[in-house]
Amino acid sequence: MEAKHWIIFGVIVAAVVGGLIYMSPKSTIDVDDIGKAGSGKILAGEERNGNIGDHVFGNKDAKVILVEYGDFQCNPGCKTFHENITPILQDETYKSKIAFVYRNWPIPSIHPNANAAAASAEAAGLQDKYWEMWDALFTNQAEWSAASAADRNGLFEKYATSVGVKLEKFRTDYASEAVSKKIKFDQALGKVAGVTGTPTLFINGKQVDGGKINSTEGIKTQIDEALKEVE
Repeated sequence: MEAKHWIIFGVIVAAVVGGLIYMSPKSTIDVDDIGKAGSGKILAGEERNGNIGDHVFGNKDAKVILVEYGDFQCNPGCKTFHENITPILQDETYKSKIAFVYRNWPIPSIHPNANAAAASAEAAGLQDKYWEMWDALFTNQAEWSAASAADRNGLFEKYATSVGVKLEKFRTDYASEAVSKKIKFDQALGKVAGVTGTPTLFINGKQVDGGKINSTEGIKTQIDEALKEVE
């Protein structure tokens, strides 16, 4: 372990270990009927998630499904994972063979802008610009991470405009109950799957050891092994 810091908020204890953030956020949404198996599936929109289904990069019909639970403000863990997985998502060798899903696991107690970042990505997603906003948030993380609420919102709107969303609708969706439900639904799915920190990756429903996905080659190795299992 490179570093270890304990931060206590009431009854919630968070540990920062080697860039990974460990915490179990609360969720009031019951997903026991979906269970841990939900972290190996692409889930459609329904009432509990505000009718916002999983955002999928790649082939929705792929036999290998990657599900990441992440926090847009998490650094270096989630930002580094974004940097490492992006070349794979852009690689034609993998694009047709895998489906990548990003689910929200914001930890606002230590990342005060994380919930807002998740909401901005979901709002952009309602205009079919989820992945563009996902990339913009991680790429520009240093700019908005420590910003005040007012400055943060202005930056998110700047990114939204740059990826081509209509700003008026973005503002409405950003503050909507549907988007709030989607974030809480993702957190509930993570909790029932045993997620305790970010980033956490599942491949076909199996949680991958964090030490095996700390590089692009490491992630490729895990994907290749999963592809062999389904061939």
